[in-house]
Amino acid sequence: MTDVQNSSASPSEDTSQPEQSIDFSMVIASAVHDMKNSLGMLLNSLDELRQEHGEQLGGTRGFNTLQYEAERVHNDLVQLLGIYRLGEQTLSAHIEEHFVPDFLQENLARHTPLLDGLDIQCSVAADDLLGFFDEDLLTGVLNNTINNAIRYTRSRIHLTARQQDDYLVIGVEDDGRGYPESMQHSGPVSFGSLDFNSGSTSLGLFFASTVAQLHNQGGRKGEIRLRNGGQFGGGVFEIWLP
Repeated sequence: MTDVQNSSASPSEDTSQPEQSIDFSMVIASAVHDMKNSLGMLLNSLDELRQEHGEQLGGTRGFNTLQYEAERVHNDLVQLLGIYRLGEQTLSAHIEEHFVPDFLQENLARHTPLLDGLDIQCSVAADDLLGFFDEDLLTGVLNNTINNAIRYTRSRIHLTARQQDDYLVIGVEDDGRGYPESMQHSGPVSFGSLDFNSGSTSLGLFFASTVAQLHNQGGRKGEIRLRNGGQFGGGVFEIWLP
């Protein structure tokens, strides 16, 4: 006689799948990291295409739009990763000494092919200053700010650097219509105060404000300031670092 119990699972045996604890925020962060790297490779390929076929592609509206939007999404992903690290309390500033004019020129050079394609003039007016800041974090802020200036300027972008009140002040100016009154701001930006229906700069402002505050010295913290005016009468973004 066949033993039925031996041919089937015991009633007490657990045949269900083992439970898995999934940290969804970590999954999203990993996916964002992969997308950021892929977009970085795409941007490099676009630069190579522009160099190889400059005459055919340089003045093409579609190609310039493609490069601009890819850069914008890449910047957004960099900021998302930074904000994730902030939430995990792993985001910190590694302060080192940098020659500010060289730093600004290097960051501008990254955007030069697109600026040339869009016929936007760009200049740098930086005092011969040594600054103390986290190069990677500040690069993320500048890339996003320059990209926004490309979107809103008419024809000119101006990068500045000066020493004022014992702060290093780095600015990005344009000759566009300027910031609306509701966006003109000085001091820290809190995530809860952002209105994401007002435009595409909210995440960038929060990230820039966070980076500024990570730079502190003698009880003073960095901050961002948005106003209108400057050399061209348009929008002026400034990050003040102690």
